[in-house]
Amino acid sequence: MTSPTRIVIVGAGPGGLMCARVLQGYGIDVAVYDADASVDARDPGGTLDLHADSGQIAIEDAGLTDECNALARPEGQAKGRLDHRGNLLAAFVPDEDDCAAPEIDRGQLRAMLVAHVKSGTVRWGHRLIAATALGDGTYCLRFANGVTVEADLVIGADGAWSRVRPLVSDAVPYYTGISFLDVRFDDVDNRHPRIVKLVGDGHMFANGDGRAIIGQRNSNGYVRGYVAMRADADWYDKAGVDIDDPDAVRQYLLTEFGTWADELLPFVTDTDGGYINRAIYALPTPLTWEHAPGVTLLGDAAHVMAPFGGFGVNLAMLDGAELARAIAGEATIDAAITRYEATMLPRSGEHAVGANAALDRFFAPGDADPTHIPDHQAEHQRYKDAGADYRRRQAIPTLTEGTTMAADGTWTIRFNTRRGEQQAELVFSTAGNVLTGTFDGSAIDDGQVDGNDVSFKAELTSPFKMNIKCTASIDGDTTTGKAKALMMSVAFTGTRKAA
Repeated sequence: MTSPTRIVIVGAGPGGLMCARVLQGYGIDVAVYDADASVDARDPGGTLDLHADSGQIAIEDAGLTDECNALARPEGQAKGRLDHRGNLLAAFVPDEDDCAAPEIDRGQLRAMLVAHVKSGTVRWGHRLIAATALGDGTYCLRFANGVTVEADLVIGADGAWSRVRPLVSDAVPYYTGISFLDVRFDDVDNRHPRIVKLVGDGHMFANGDGRAIIGQRNSNGYVRGYVAMRADADWYDKAGVDIDDPDAVRQYLLTEFGTWADELLPFVTDTDGGYINRAIYALPTPLTWEHAPGVTLLGDAAHVMAPFGGFGVNLAMLDGAELARAIAGEATIDAAITRYEATMLPRSGEHAVGANAALDRFFAPGDADPTHIPDHQAEHQRYKDAGADYRRRQAIPTLTEGTTMAADGTWTIRFNTRRGEQQAELVFSTAGNVLTGTFDGSAIDDGQVDGNDVSFKAELTSPFKMNIKCTASIDGDTTTGKAKALMMSVAFTGTRKAA
């Protein structure tokens, strides 16, 4: 993208923030609007696994691998599978060097991404009411606080109930028939030994008879649990249960899980606080739409699916990174959207079909079927193999904090002309093979990097106005090259100013 474009991302979840981070790494301005009052204004959810073939690639693309590794928990990959009678069906303990899908708390991931976009990028407290096409390829966004914003590109990263989605599709999420009740256990190592025994360092999954109990170890001595069942979306109203009354919900669940083993019932009886009902919704799969100029979707706004397989956030972050790369690398916004959606839509459709089918199997009537338990060792190897293959095919540039590329910096350029030596100032910034910057204060266009070679277009205003195409080779802090214009070619040399 070579021309100034007003880019707005709606939604400061991991996908939207990842897109903003990578765009800014390419020197592209972006604003993010989110309904939350702050990054920690609401419960961010539990832990998630960062897959080597998706979420980790996005993290690397954003130059945040070290920051993420400081928070991630490889030991959290451990998993135990039980039936509803408490019988152990399978167990997975990761190898010491297995980092195919380490766990990270959702809240920590979001806070890390917020900390690594430019100050002021995220405009908190902006709940989108409507997004309207203005008819000239631009859009008007109207927020509940009275703010209106116009944009040339709108990126909907605003979740399952996206207000941006209607610009491209009339699809709406449907209820999957499964409801989860979130429960939590604090200071587990001291206060909840029975929960610790079941969950260990990672996850416990128990299922049978259309019901399930899932426990997951989070950081800071905290376990989040999910008591889940196949039920109507309004099960509590039909049962006459006040969903805000923990005692009433607990008694209902003890009846629903009456055939379950006693050792699993602490997830119902020993909770710290109440129960948060989360009905599971998904979009029709595979979802596609006709290309719409100046608007696209990522993450749950594009492909909300069942949580099985852990694909949601991983795909959202990869979506964000890939969309940013397409915007930086294509000449027009429409070309970028077309390139991005050509990969994102079929990929997300395939994962969504699989995740939704896995949800149905997990909550099938009758006893748990051991043949449905994934081989996690093989699964992890697939993540690693697919990640390596992706990197080979894409040759992804990474944005490393504090790294100076060969061209980065401010240069004094000297031209030998008939009028004598002329000087100009060049400011370069590189991200992968994309070069941005200014030539005597005016933005350069079509900047490209190939190792130590650079090329760009610029406009001269002195001694008279002309367009030039420059090519140069960089050797340390010096450069040599040529500037070509209509019917003329001028050699130049340059030196990089000290930082």
